[in-house]
Amino acid sequence: MPSVFIKTYGCQMNERDSEAVAARFLERGYSLAASEATADVVLLNTCSVRDAAEQKALGKMVNVAAVARKHRPGTVLGFLGCMAQSRGDELLASAPGVRLVLGTQKLHRAAEYVDELLAGRQDKVCDVGAEAGSEAQIRDHLLDFTGASRPVTAFVSIMQGCNQHCTFCIVPQTRGEERSRTIEDIVAECRELAARSVREITLLGQIVTSYGRRSIPVRNGRSPFVQLLEAVSAVKGIERIRFTSPHPKGYGDDLVAAYGRLPKLCESAHIPVQSGSDAVLKRMHRGYTRERFLDIVAKLRAVRPGIGVTTDLIVGFPGETEAEFGETLDLVRQAAFDNAFVFKYSPRKDTPAAAMPDQVPTEVREERLARLLRLVNEGAARRLEQMVGRQVQVLVTGPSRKNPARLEGRTRCHKIVVFEGAPRHIGQLLDLKITRATSTTLYGDPAILNLD
Repeated sequence: MPSVFIKTYGCQMNERDSEAVAARFLERGYSLAASEATADVVLLNTCSVRDAAEQKALGKMVNVAAVARKHRPGTVLGFLGCMAQSRGDELLASAPGVRLVLGTQKLHRAAEYVDELLAGRQDKVCDVGAEAGSEAQIRDHLLDFTGASRPVTAFVSIMQGCNQHCTFCIVPQTRGEERSRTIEDIVAECRELAARSVREITLLGQIVTSYGRRSIPVRNGRSPFVQLLEAVSAVKGIERIRFTSPHPKGYGDDLVAAYGRLPKLCESAHIPVQSGSDAVLKRMHRGYTRERFLDIVAKLRAVRPGIGVTTDLIVGFPGETEAEFGETLDLVRQAAFDNAFVFKYSPRKDTPAAAMPDQVPTEVREERLARLLRLVNEGAARRLEQMVGRQVQVLVTGPSRKNPARLEGRTRCHKIVVFEGAPRHIGQLLDLKITRATSTTLYGDPAILNLD
């Protein structure tokens, strides 16, 4: 049977989508190629959040197509995901050699369409239409491994789409309106993962805290998302639960309280704030204020001291003044984030922000990005240094990515720890003492691990 190679750009949702697509190919008898150089099918799962991601995917396809024409002329080339959704037929017309373009609600049909193309029953396919029930189709996992390679963590997609319509964001156009899976279906998937030795799951959605708000009623003062957290917490074998990405508007008192009463819910919160300026937040159509965001962080730290708090930040949004940027710097200092993902504003086609006046010059955006990154990195290093000498629980996920002779795991507050151990410890929850820290990584003392 043919082999397939899938390259992913963008967020964890895209990673999860690619995994599910690959699993569908395996079910149909395909093998997974190690690289595009040996694959019969090359698919790029794309991102549209920033222009740089689109350009990377387009540039990559140009190179892949050139090599394929010369050495493997029968290779099927395709675009999947968000850029495919937004550009559609344009990609078939402008990208030589591309024969498949599938939007975000059609990813589960990739293997079927490739079968058609390889058999010659179709020459090209572009399918970016909506499909009812597509939110429940991304549930296949690549977990058929043995020994040290067996994954102990997994992503679970709980919904698709977004209704927030932030002025800078193209996701509502590429992912569609919010559509949630049932609690029963998600719990069944988590049970299957637990039966296959998964210990930690991360619930995924464009805005996970909006889960079920159109289809599931509030019960006993608890939102549908909190009801889901309770249901997943009851799954035997799942030891840790995380979720991403939420919206600050979704952090009601019921969710804050859940951190205190659900032991499996890790003390880790990634809450995108985007800006520290109320004026910029209003132009972004974010729906909260700086004060409201800081109040959420304070409440979480009161309920779970030591909780790891990370965020997303955008610099150079249209009209951002030096004073407004300064408010973002001040917010970073005040919130004392464990880390942050920092981005330059990138105009996206057909979004309100792209047409706003006072676009910030590129060189100003780059200079502000550098300043903000320095501040974020200083704070992240300081927070890691504060953990030296503490005892932490680590879920061992596998060999260290930088030094395969050592093992790597994550704390409950989502920090990487590297230490010495044996393959049999992968998947275990271990307590160890942090002995030193670099700017990005913690190191544990193997002498106290009791690894018998």
